[in-house]
Amino acid sequence: MNIYEVPLSPTPQTFLITLGGVDYRLTLQYRAVGDAGWVLDIADASGNRLLSGVPLTTGADLLAQYRYLGFAGSLWVQGAESPDDVPTFDDLGVGSHVFWVTS
Repeated sequence: MNIYEVPLSPTPQTFLITLGGVDYRLTLQYRAVGDAGWVLDIADASGNRLLSGVPLTTGADLLAQYRYLGFAGSLWVQGAESPDDVPTFDDLGVGSHVFWVTS
């Protein structure tokens, strides 16, 4: 198993990253309305959307239900104090982390 931490900071952001040998454009936004929290959009390197509005929740692979899109790994979120702590606005990439996991 290989584990790679996706480098994040507690600010809305868009960046290119290579995961599993594929280039992706990740966009993270914080949605305060209804305590929705951090959400993730994934696009290919050209900006064509693959997924939109995936909440950064803990305890499950964020990409599990999207295997048909051909992702070569899994995305997991782990909290700061406890693995089940959902990332807050101020601790994404500081205390709470997102990991790309391959077998």
